[in-house]
Parts: sequence; structure tokens; C-alpha cells
Amino acid sequence: MRQININRNYKDRLFRLAFQEKGDLLDLYNAVSGRQYTNPDDLIITTLADAIYLGMKNDISFLVSDVLNLYEHQSSFNPNMPVRGLNYFADTYREYIDRNELDIYGEKLIRLPMPQYIVFYNGTKEEPDRVELRLSDAFLCQYPEENGCLECRAIMININYGHNKELMDRCKRLKDYAVFVNRIRDNEKGGMSLNEAVELAVNSCINEGILADILKKNRAEVCNLILYEYDEQKQLAIAREGAKKAGREEGREEGREEGRKEGRKEGREQGIAQGIAQGREAEKVMVIRNMAAKGLDPRSIADILNTEESYVKNVLNLLAEKVRKTDLEIAGILLNRNKTGKNP
Repeated sequence: MRQININRNYKDRLFRLAFQEKGDLLDLYNAVSGRQYTNPDDLIITTLADAIYLGMKNDISFLVSDVLNLYEHQSSFNPNMPVRGLNYFADTYREYIDRNELDIYGEKLIRLPMPQYIVFYNGTKEEPDRVELRLSDAFLCQYPEENGCLECRAIMININYGHNKELMDRCKRLKDYAVFVNRIRDNEKGGMSLNEAVELAVNSCINEGILADILKKNRAEVCNLILYEYDEQKQLAIAREGAKKAGREEGREEGREEGRKEGRKEGREQGIAQGIAQGREAEKVMVIRNMAAKGLDPRSIADILNTEESYVKNVLNLLAEKVRKTDLEIAGILLNRNKTGKNP
């Protein structure tokens, strides 16, 4: 089985790595906003080191003049980006207020930078060049004519090769990124293995000056990162499907048992809820098992899944016991430990 070695200091996605320099990030901002800033020092990075949403670091956030920008990269369409943005902006504004010692309880109106939220999409599913996602679309409301008091808008921009040509022409770095990803996909479509597809794409891009500075300096890390992300996506898809089936079956069984004791309707609802919870826990167990099988240590797995290292070690200890247990059985053990107040 292929061994994937991950440098723990190399956690950024390729997109974030491509725009780690202020000059490149300012070029991207100018291309998106239509502005013409030339001094990279006008840009202040505000990315929260510990801001984790749905298991992933936020990608890039920064201040330019009086505009607070949040840029995120997505390889699959996610309609919940505005919800994530709401959480992120709340944390960022809280830090901004504390850092600048602003008085939110005083009589004078405080001044805050204006938020802008851009999602760069490069998934394989066909999407329009530009889509506006709104937080209000998620609201449960019986009266559509009523407006909620909160809104967060995310502009999703399709950065797959062939989309948003004018934007790509204004930002070479973004275009190079799109070309690199497209070459990997084209190589795979031509019958190459993923390893071969990545290697050939890296070589050709270096030779043609496409992301050459990054690919030369971080060649091994970039290759491992891409290969790992592809594997992770496949494993998560398999795990989700297995967890759904396990949750439904467990829910039906629990529902029948509880239904006999407390009534069919109440038992079914409680059983389904418990089954879903155990199914979700089983999903995490499956992902941990697969990651460990690929050679990742508990600390790396914990970092990737945004969970406690002690939790990962407990899962691995249960998997290593002489009496083999299924992922669903291990999930049940972990949930019971939580209920009894023991360490998971």
C-alpha cells in the first residue's frame, strides 16, 4: 500500500500555498475586486490560526484598506458556505474589536471593515461562472415575505479551466492554478494512474513556467498533498455511505425495541436518532482506520480530522484488540463511554 508522508508543518492546501505571498494575494484581490492596489504592504493577513469549520481550516482572510476579505477554496459545491462565513466573520470581528479596543457598549458608533466573501470553486461538477449563495436560504420560515435580521452572502466563482476567462487573464497565478489542476484531470482521463497524472502535470508545468516556483520548491509535498486529498475524498465518500446504511439499520432496530417499551412512534424516533449518531461515529472510526492503514500517525490523523489525539488513540486501541470489532461496534463503545462520563 502506498505510504503517504505528511510534513506536519505543511498543512495548507495547494490553493492557499499558491497565494501565500502578499504580492500574489494582492493580484488576486485586484482581479476579483477590479481595484488597482500596487503595494503588498497595504494588505494585512487576518487568517485565524485556529478557525476550523466542518473539519477544514479557513483558507485565506485579509484586510485591504477598509475591506475584510475571506477567500475559500472548494473542490465540491457546498450550499452551506454562508453559514460557515457567518461563524468566521463573527470570530474575526470579535478579534478585531478586542485588538483595536473598540467600545461596543458606548454611545458612539464603532467603525468596522466591510466584509467580502469569495468562494473559489474547482470541482468536477459543472457549475456556472458565478453564483451568489445566501445565508437566508437556510432559514426555516413559514412566512416567506418576512426578512430575517441576519444575512451573509458568499460569491462562488468557478475557477475551472475555461471558466471566467477575463478574471484568469487579470490574475496569472489563478490561471496557472487552473491549468495545473486541469492537466492532472486530463492525464487521468487519458488512462494514467493518479501518481503518473500528478508527476506528468508537475513536470510539464515546471518546464512551461506554470506555478514553477511552488512546484520546484515544494515538489514532494505538493504531490503528497494532492494524492492524499484525492484518497481522503474517496474514503470519506465510502465512509458516509456506509455510515448512512449503518445508521438506518441501527435506527430501525433500536426503534423496534423502544417501540415495544414506550410506544411505536416515540421508540422509532429515538431509535433512529441513536442509530444516526452511532452511524456518524462509525464513519469517523472508518476514516481513522483507513488513514492509519496508510501509515499516518495518531497526531497527524487528529490534526486532519480536527479531533483530540486521545480519541484517535482510543479508536486505534479498540481496533487492535484481539477480539475484532466492526466500526459500528466500536462507535457504540465510544458513545457509551461519553454517556457515562468516561474519557472517549
